[in-house]
Amino acid sequence: MIEDWIRELKREAESTRLLLERLPEDKLSWRPHPRSMSLGQLALHAAGVPGGLALLLDEAVSEAPVVPLPEPTTRQELLEALELSVSLAGSKLREWGEDGLRNSWKLVSKGETILEAPRIDMARTLMFNHVYHHRGQLTVYLRLLGISVPGMYGPSADDQ
Repeated sequence: MIEDWIRELKREAESTRLLLERLPEDKLSWRPHPRSMSLGQLALHAAGVPGGLALLLDEAVSEAPVVPLPEPTTRQELLEALELSVSLAGSKLREWGEDGLRNSWKLVSKGETILEAPRIDMARTLMFNHVYHHRGQLTVYLRLLGISVPGMYGPSADDQ
């Protein structure tokens, strides 16, 4: 199972890389709405989610983090963040193994339990599905900017 998840992690990272490679560096500060993350913030967040959440899930009990949202200045910064993040997530998955994934994990805030679940559930939801959600947002940002959207699971409308 672990190697299956790592293959998925790497395969999906390739789709994320396709998006990151299309981001215009001169638009990294652009945001579609005042309450939205900027293009750069969203892209860096999506790139860093697997590794960041692997670190969060590594301890049996984790304090709810304040998620920083720095804005990158270059596309290369995004691509490097993705590589580091995916590598870290893959390492943690191997380190945990199937038994470690079945261990209970708890998110707390000031000593109060917010969430408790098997690490496997949180890894699927946070390390994987969370990225897919943000990647979908990035495709909308690209569309709004008039930039062709790469296909993720087959050709996009722009590939026709």
